[in-house]
Amino acid sequence: MLQETLLTAEGLKELEQELETLKTVGRKEAAEKIKVARSFGDLSENAEYDEAMSDQARLEARINEIETMIKNARVFDESALSNETVHIGSKVTIINSENRELEYKIVGFAQANPDEGKISDESPVGKALLGHKVGETVTVEAPIGLLEFQIVAIDR
Repeated sequence: MLQETLLTAEGLKELEQELETLKTVGRKEAAEKIKVARSFGDLSENAEYDEAMSDQARLEARINEIETMIKNARVFDESALSNETVHIGSKVTIINSENRELEYKIVGFAQANPDEGKISDESPVGKALLGHKVGETVTVEAPIGLLEFQIVAIDR
């Protein structure tokens, strides 16, 4: 059974755009690199050719991965979700044990990007926050030890 990919409408749109770019621009660039590398002669000792072929294989793997995610996507309607408890699609403001305020958006794994404050519902912090309400303290078992957060706001 294939795993369902939970996405926001925005996340699905981003994946579709990435797929289109990889299929057009990415494939064209990969083919050009292979063509140039072939012109260097003997393919058995041609590092540029090997690298170009590896790049093409990675590109095709990513295209395949995105196509599978889109095919198995389940888009959830963020506007229908409440701000009572934390769920996928919630923007959660928390205070950590050092009194630092942090803001995360809980998303499906396919959209996760910690650098942008988007954490997966399957990550230790994301999983621990799910179902909790404003004012509650949440304990997270993370690779660096136990962490405690207090939820101060839940938005869309």
